[in-house]
Amino acid sequence: MSVLTAAPDSVVTRLRTAFTSGRTRPAAWRVQQLTALRALLDGHRAELADALHQDLGKSRTDAFAVEVDFVIREIDGLLGHLEAWMEPQSVAVSGCPAGSTAAVHNVPLGVVLVVAPWNYPVQLALLPLAGALAAGNAAVVKPSELAPASSALLARLLPLHLDAEAVAVVEGGPGTAQELLAQRFDHIFYTGSTAVGRVVMRAAAEHLTPVTLELGGKSPVFVDRDAPLAHTAKRLVRAKFTNAGQACVAPDYVLTDPATARALEPELVRALHRLYGPDPSTAPGYGRIVSTRHFDRLAGLLDAGRTVTGGTGDRDSRYLAPTVLAEVPADAPVMREEVFGPVLPITEVSGLDEAIGFINARERPLAVYAFTGNDETRRRLAAGTTSGAVVFGMPAVQVMAPELPFGGVGASGTGAYRGLHSLAAFSHRKPVLDVPFRSGPRR
Repeated sequence: MSVLTAAPDSVVTRLRTAFTSGRTRPAAWRVQQLTALRALLDGHRAELADALHQDLGKSRTDAFAVEVDFVIREIDGLLGHLEAWMEPQSVAVSGCPAGSTAAVHNVPLGVVLVVAPWNYPVQLALLPLAGALAAGNAAVVKPSELAPASSALLARLLPLHLDAEAVAVVEGGPGTAQELLAQRFDHIFYTGSTAVGRVVMRAAAEHLTPVTLELGGKSPVFVDRDAPLAHTAKRLVRAKFTNAGQACVAPDYVLTDPATARALEPELVRALHRLYGPDPSTAPGYGRIVSTRHFDRLAGLLDAGRTVTGGTGDRDSRYLAPTVLAEVPADAPVMREEVFGPVLPITEVSGLDEAIGFINARERPLAVYAFTGNDETRRRLAAGTTSGAVVFGMPAVQVMAPELPFGGVGASGTGAYRGLHSLAAFSHRKPVLDVPFRSGPRR
């Protein structure tokens, strides 16, 4: 594996030569690459945690649990099922001559580009890479320049472990990304903002390259009148403020009726105090905003509604206190763009009908979350809204289940991955039909 030193076209040509030679297709090569990637993560966990702390202020606990060990568990699942998943699937066919047999083969696509974001710079670079390797592809990995310590470490460590002929690392900023996107790939996997997702999709259209876009959007939380509010606040706070709110699956805003909103506010304050103490700036588990530019953007969203808690920060250290805003108007700036930070607005609705209408009037989110004990409310939210996922009782937990496809819809993304779904994302399901020569009419 190598960091880009040559022109992008020559790098892609080199990887395509390796893929065309067939070296990435055998199960043995795939297992070897996944095993080596696992060894990298397990053997360099301290260095990875240090880089994540430098980039985002992540604690070692979060770095291990949500980045390093998260990918290790994914690799273990891929290794445990890979042999079975590679087997062709026999299909009974109708409309063909007697004796015909058919099967669907999962075949690798070719040369894949993985463009990773800055918020989980290890997990979201290596999770799709693991899927691409499991499916038998060659791959280029482009880490985010906004997480420079993590990017540099991946660029240094990956060449020590993976196949140099079939995988390359490219470091650089937007100009480098544009150069890469101008090349012909067989699949592009991008995780990041909706705005850049449009750029990726336009570039992919030049070569008719299929894409997986893992984007974000404003994922709402509906809190019903019957929700246990102390329990709700505890889970909501953890899901929202982990990584200082810089997660695509983080709850973006709360919808609830006025009385429930008033009762929820003090519970959120208590839950924050329990999680981060009286001064979150000193809490080892509370992260920092990735850059001053992002800090300034978030600070500009604070002037909406009534501040329940937080609303303060330090630009020099990129610390922004966990903030809850109440009575936020539906047209406030914080309600018009994805927050992607530690700011939780509460917007009041009369009830479920208005909440569903509110959600459906906006771009389709990555997830719809809800706290409710009412089965009919659950049914209506699941059936009456469109989103990447619907989760009741614990926001963001869907990422912990590799058996479920992870992905968005519309403005929150296209395509899905994780576990078997990663093999589907990075493979072509090729039908192979065999018709006996002596069956049916011959002409």
